Amino acid sequence: MLCARQEVAMQPRVFDLLVYLVRHHDRVISKDELLDAVWSEVTVTDNSLQRAVSSLRAVLRQGGMASVIRNVPGKGYRFCFDGETTRPVESGERDVDRISGATGLARRAASSQLWLQAATLFESADEGGLLTGEDLRSWALALQCLGKPTAAIPLLVRAVSTRTRAGDAVGAAIDAITLSGLHFESGQAAIGQGWLARAEDWASGLDDPATTALILWMKSKLAAFDGELEQALSLAEIAYATVQNKGAANVEALSLAYRGFYRLCLGDTRRGLADQDHAAALALSSSNLDPILGGILYCNVLWAARMFGDWARADQWTLSYQNFCSGSGMELTGSCQLHRSEVLGIRGSLHEALSRIQDSLARLSSDAPWSTGDANRVLGDIQAAIGNDDAALEAYDRAYSFGWCPEPGHAMLLLTRGEAEAAHASLERSLIGKTWWTLQRRGILLAHLALVAAHTHRNDQAEALIGELSGSPDRWPMPSIRALTNEAQAILALARGDHETAMQHLHLARQLWSSVGGRVHAVRLRLQISRLQFERDDIRGAMAEVHAARLIASELGARKLEAECIALQRDIDGRANGSALVA
Repeated sequence: MLCARQEVAMQPRVFDLLVYLVRHHDRVISKDELLDAVWSEVTVTDNSLQRAVSSLRAVLRQGGMASVIRNVPGKGYRFCFDGETTRPVESGERDVDRISGATGLARRAASSQLWLQAATLFESADEGGLLTGEDLRSWALALQCLGKPTAAIPLLVRAVSTRTRAGDAVGAAIDAITLSGLHFESGQAAIGQGWLARAEDWASGLDDPATTALILWMKSKLAAFDGELEQALSLAEIAYATVQNKGAANVEALSLAYRGFYRLCLGDTRRGLADQDHAAALALSSSNLDPILGGILYCNVLWAARMFGDWARADQWTLSYQNFCSGSGMELTGSCQLHRSEVLGIRGSLHEALSRIQDSLARLSSDAPWSTGDANRVLGDIQAAIGNDDAALEAYDRAYSFGWCPEPGHAMLLLTRGEAEAAHASLERSLIGKTWWTLQRRGILLAHLALVAAHTHRNDQAEALIGELSGSPDRWPMPSIRALTNEAQAILALARGDHETAMQHLHLARQLWSSVGGRVHAVRLRLQISRLQFERDDIRGAMAEVHAARLIASELGARKLEAECIALQRDIDGRANGSALVA
């Protein structure tokens, strides 16, 4: 659970005790009732209850709340908020006090971003059927922040109905937009479209820039999903213009971030990155950043950094997002774990990355099933880096079966297994079409295609691709893309017998990967450098490179790379020892 916005471990029985006390905070609960409720299936003594209460107080003490558990001699226990007394309550006033008291406490918990308390208290208060539309929205928000978006949907549907009856068109429209987004994320695009149409109907008679901008933003997302990126950009631009400097910083930041994202997809990298940086600064400087809107904003920036191979940027934003979730009392979503696992995989924390991506896959089935394919692609990349080739190929196949492109990781694994032609064909297929996925990853896919083309002796194609990527530094400035083009240039130089130029390009590629923490790729390039030095009888240089590569590979847990290091080091040692014997 979260206490004072910090995650605290709690035994299941102790947690059940807390939930029961909070739900029935309006009265003193006898020991027998608590024993029956919490230990219903086992026989225990009063000592078990006393130990559980003591443990609960110890947990609550961390948030300065130990005193909320009151012991009423001869009667039992009661959970009391903010100076509530334990005076007896007359039966006639008990129901009214329970409803209004729980609602007020739930509202305070939600405003303090104590989401578990808020959700529990709203559930208790809902027994009286007196929750307002705003209460239902807050309850739904609490469930979303606890990682339960599906459970929030029926509450928002009720909120829409409640607001409609009250004549609150703005509130109904905003809740309908939220429903549209939740259905869209869960893969129910048709239902999402229906809720968006309802929101448009309500907003058509309003003069509310924030609501209008939210509708335009959601329409831009749907257009992008359908591959209409120019239309998506136009809608995002109108949304931003509609709300700019109108006192709705959250919506302004959201529309600006997505305008930047669509610009990135269409090749306007410089302005796209500037938009996203501006959006993040605007949102984070807001004093009332909504946790869900903030999460959407972060996810968009993170997604862009991952898709464009901007790993240094992705690492910074994933850490920032984790801090935001912690500060907002939010559970990390499956999408957040997906972002983080890919960054960790690139940077070499392979076993942590594997744990996180497995957690992500477990959550995405309800959070965002449409990205399950992407998660399997990342799982394949991590397994390949560890050296589990069969598991990697299986994950890539699953990604493809979900309609997701498994490149470039799949092609690079084929290349290392000696299937260079298959790798080339697979990369070329991945560039067919103009879907949002292809346009986002075009630079990183072209860079890998250049490398594989060089390996398959398609020198003209490799040089043309290198020229396209290198000739557009404003569009593809990412170190990862520059590293791959330098590696391709090294392969072309070797084909010409120009070992000196090849070595220069390999060293530059390794330095570029190191600059963004790409340790797995840095090890791979050190091995290539060491082999070239070994072939040129630079034994000392080869030993230095392979030694550094082996140390890092061992630290990363990259078994396949470590085995390659050991085999190469054995060859180098053998030649070094032979030279010593001759001397």
